[in-house]
Amino acid sequence: MNLDTKDMITKKLLDAQEMVRDYEMFSKHTKDEEVQEAFKNFAEESGTQARALQNLIDKYSK
Repeated sequence: MNLDTKDMITKKLLDAQEMVRDYEMFSKHTKDEEVQEAFKNFAEESGTQARALQNLIDKYSK
């Protein structure tokens, strides 16, 4: 699979967005408060990555 730079960034953006959704969903489906908190933190970290990747895509789209 040969991807150019924008394709690689787009793929990882989609992965990061999916991770945000997964962690948020998982945090709501467990009663373990420690796990809930960890998943919420992971969702935030993935969100930060997604925002940075989106900024890169915006840069490459100009």
